[in-house]
Amino acid sequence: MTRLSRDDVVKAVDRADDVTIAQIIGTGATAEELAEAQAWLANDEPMINDLRPLAQGRVRELVDILSDLEEEEDGVEPRSAPAAGN
Repeated sequence: MTRLSRDDVVKAVDRADDVTIAQIIGTGATAEELAEAQAWLANDEPMINDLRPLAQGRVRELVDILSDLEEEEDGVEPRSAPAAGN
């Protein structure tokens, strides 16, 4: 399995900025792991019904990064950002 390249990430996550792309590549994940993370985000119920364990390791890191990206797009402050007034 080959680690993700910038082109791989851009093709899979077209809305990602340079920082997010770097974070994704920095996980050391493969294209298969990125696809699995995207599947968890799209709809985790079928994966749970298939008795798959919850995302762990690099897939979990990718889920967190992609989830933060979705929250930013929806206008919700990502959980990794400091709260206002702190």
